[in-house]
Amino acid sequence: MTTLPDGRDLDTAVAAGKRAYALDREHVFHSWSAQATLNPMTILAAQGSYFWDGEGNRILDFSSQLVNTNIGHQHPKVTAAIAEQAARLATIAPQHVNESRSEAARLIAERTPGDLNKIFFTNGGADAVEHAVRMARLHTGRVKVLTRYRSYHGGTEQAINLTGDHRRWPNDRGAAGVVRFNGPFLYRSAFYSETEEQECERALAELRRVIELEGPATVAAVLLESIPGTAGIMIPPPGYLAGVRALCDEFGIMMIADEVMAGFGRAGRWFAIEHGDTEAGPVVPDLMTFAKGVNSGYVPLGGVAISPAIVETFGQRAYPGGLTYSGHPLATASAVAAITAMADEQIIENAAAIGEDVLGPGLREIAERHPSVGEVRGVGVFWALELVRDRATREPLAPYGGSSPAMNETVAACRKGGMLPIATYNRLHIVPPCTVTADEAREGLAILDAALTVADAHTV
Repeated sequence: MTTLPDGRDLDTAVAAGKRAYALDREHVFHSWSAQATLNPMTILAAQGSYFWDGEGNRILDFSSQLVNTNIGHQHPKVTAAIAEQAARLATIAPQHVNESRSEAARLIAERTPGDLNKIFFTNGGADAVEHAVRMARLHTGRVKVLTRYRSYHGGTEQAINLTGDHRRWPNDRGAAGVVRFNGPFLYRSAFYSETEEQECERALAELRRVIELEGPATVAAVLLESIPGTAGIMIPPPGYLAGVRALCDEFGIMMIADEVMAGFGRAGRWFAIEHGDTEAGPVVPDLMTFAKGVNSGYVPLGGVAISPAIVETFGQRAYPGGLTYSGHPLATASAVAAITAMADEQIIENAAAIGEDVLGPGLREIAERHPSVGEVRGVGVFWALELVRDRATREPLAPYGGSSPAMNETVAACRKGGMLPIATYNRLHIVPPCTVTADEAREGLAILDAALTVADAHTV
């Protein structure tokens, strides 16, 4: 008899999964989807780097779901912490002190860059971004927020209008005060750059130009992902983040670093902004948002780390914002357990080593064999393959904001082989848990290698 990691008989679980699928299609309204065209995958169970689909197939999770299961599925220390917290104090209003929230805030503040020592907890990444922007506007008395094209900051009304990708378009009604600029992306440079140095210099010149033309005294914040995730895992060139910090300092603008996807080990550091540090010192934003990886999404949780100057603004003046579930005990208890496990088990170090020793070399080797791979880029367990029809022209294998039969067939080949990546337009994102082993990473690379022959068939 085959059993799942939770001890259930596989046949029984498959039958339960079929019922769940039927109920889902009858009653669940899915996000980002045309409801009548959906055929969602059923998940029966998960453990470590794997999950089991509705047919009982074990699949290597190279998506980390939505790039959030940084400590893998069903980490025993975190699931135990949730159960223990539920037995002790399942919920309490946010105006009261609770132990797990206090400890989670301490652990996060110990790891944030510089003096970001005050933590405002939210339910997730989108509302963290919304509150960071609200704080910046109230602190500066200014309205405009500059965000980059090819960015994603969340699905709520304000956050989606701060976003720079196509998902904003149908919701583009609340963009007052939002101005966008082009950030660095050498492979598809908006600045006709030929080197990383040129791309950095020209991207910073573009940001300065936008600030000056918009009026520096009108700009409250520059909001950007330390490493843009959904938009393509575009690693900023050396000096770029420090250059943004310097521009913000020059004009009295708040720098907001969005670490919702890239934080808590994903990029092989506690926070991805650490990759922007220079010999002059660390890059320290005024506000930093987080979610996803702080507790691997086991319970919804996000937050904002806040600089002392902004905290002081609300020392004698009430901050006009809050959430019923801010710092919810179950969520913050899971964060305490997750952060502690990351430190004790050297999970951050593992993510860095897997990226440097296995994923990076392996993906670059795969790229040499497959004409459909235009570029490989990434760090830690945060990688993207840019798939193209023609390496010379860099014509993408799917259009911006859409998909294609070629991409669908390639993803299907990955899944048939036993591995699930994330597909975004013409890219495959290779983002396993930070706990992935070298053998599991090599297993996924072998499946990807085979699947890319499907993409190669669509090249010229």
